[in-house]
Order: sequence, then structure tokens, then C-alpha cells
Amino acid sequence: MQETKRILTGSALPGLAKGNNKAWKRVLQNWELYLFIAPAFFYFLIFHYGPMYGIQIAFKNFIPTKGIFGSPWAGFDHFIRFFNSYYFWDLLWNTLSISLYELAIGFPLPIILALAFNEVKNGFFKRTVQTVTYAPHFISVVVMAGMIITFLSPSTGIITHFLEWLGFNAPQFLTDPSWFKTMYVFSGVWQGAGWGTIIYLAALSGVDPQQHEAAIIDGASRFQRVRHINIPTIVPTMTILLILNMGSLLGVGFEKILLLQNPLNMEASDVISTFVYRSGLVDAQYSFSTAVGLFNSVVNAILLIVVNQIVRRTNENSLW
Repeated sequence: MQETKRILTGSALPGLAKGNNKAWKRVLQNWELYLFIAPAFFYFLIFHYGPMYGIQIAFKNFIPTKGIFGSPWAGFDHFIRFFNSYYFWDLLWNTLSISLYELAIGFPLPIILALAFNEVKNGFFKRTVQTVTYAPHFISVVVMAGMIITFLSPSTGIITHFLEWLGFNAPQFLTDPSWFKTMYVFSGVWQGAGWGTIIYLAALSGVDPQQHEAAIIDGASRFQRVRHINIPTIVPTMTILLILNMGSLLGVGFEKILLLQNPLNMEASDVISTFVYRSGLVDAQYSFSTAVGLFNSVVNAILLIVVNQIVRRTNENSLW
């Protein structure tokens, strides 16, 4: 009662004002740091958090002429429609299988490359190989899709003709659904594996050379030094990247899939992101596509939190 009376009479305001003055004083003292972070802060505020008010159309029957606030509420009708649809499990399986396939192949390969590059002593050879492996990262998605179609074309594809020259019957890479996921994953690994090694090479640069010198004196082989010194050093980085990858397990990008997609491989290439694009922008089912996209984002967020908590209970390398 006395505390309430003190607040009402204003006796608590000097302490509150004093705390605010200290906060503003810290801001003024470090204004360069706040100015430095301001562009990133406003970017996320305007382009990521600001548009989130539109998520509510997932629970409405959105009518463009009435706007978001004027459209009638529909509750969970769009979610129920998606869950009960005949294509729900196909979309979920295609998305999960591509993501897990890409994680199984694409996650360990940059680690192996980084460990190999770290052991190479020939500077010219090391720089050359690194440049060759990094270069595909700078190829745009459209150009990459064009290269894949050109190389794997049944009539003019260089890879198709090379397999036939070796005496093999070249499969229909672009139209056979059973080959789509392999084509998508390995082309992505070729494009991104070299660039992914940069993070692990940066982590390996923090290894104390004295540890290797002591291991050599103790008679450790190169493989033993890699196993017991280099790999433990990059385990925290591996853990963080694995958590982030698991958090985007259903977030398969639609750009390259959409460019490589055709009616013959739709059975294996149709994922949640391409379905959202098709139902939202092509078919103008704005509320339904928003509901599907929201489901995708919520599942990714749950996976990120769950995996992070599992890692947090096992070691101290979690995100938070």
C-alpha cells in the first residue's frame, strides 16, 4: 500500500528518471556503435518485422477490395483445408527428403574440404584449388539452372553424351522424378561446398601451433592430429551451423526448383515453397497460401528451438 501511494504521489519517478538518464547517457557515450548497427536494425524492423502484420490474412478470407482489416475472419479453415488435402503428405515428403538429402551430403563436405585445405602446404596449389571450389558460389541461380539444363539435356547435354560415349545408357535427368533430387542436391553441393569451407578455415586458423608441435614430438601422425586437435576445434562451429540448418529444414528455396521443374518431374519436385508460390501468386489464393507459408515457418521455428535445446542439454555450444 505504501509502495502504491509512493508511486501515485510521484516519489518513485525520480528513480525511474534517473535510470532513463543513465541509459541515454550510455547511448550518447557510444553513439558510434548505435549508428553502426542502425542500418541493420531498421532493415529487419521494416522488411522483416513490419510486414508480419499481414500474417493475419492466414486466418481470414482475404478480399483485396476490402483490405486486411475489412476481410472476414475464417479461423483455421485454410489450415484444415491444407492438412486434409491429398497433396499435403506429398509436399511434406518432397520437402523433407530434399532437405535431409542436402544436409547429409552438403553438411560434411565443407568440413572435409576445410580439413584438407588446412593440411595442404603448397601455397600455389592450395590457392588454385580454393579459387576453383569458391567460384561456383558467385554463379546466379538462373545461370546455374541454365547450366544444369544444358549439361543434362538428352539431345545436346555434354554429360549425357559423355555417358553414352562410355557405353552407359544415360538416364533422363531432367524428366525422371527419381533423378530430380539427386540432380538438385549435387548441383547445390557443387555450388556451395567451396564457399562453406571459409567458415571452417577461419575456425581452424585459431588452432595453437604449439599443440601440433607437441603432438608431433609425442609421435602423433597427421591423421591423429587432425582427429584430436583440428576437429575438436571446429566442433562448436559445426554445432551452430547444424542448428541453423535444422531450423531451415522445411525452408527449401523455390528459385532453383521452380526453374528446373516441369510437368514430368513434378511428382518429386513440388515442395511447400513452390506450392505457396503457385497458389498465392499464380492462383491468387492469398489467404490459403499465407496459411501454408505460416505452417512452414512455424515448423521451422519449432525445429530450431527443439534442436537448440537438445544441444544445450548436451554441451555449451547452443545458439542461446
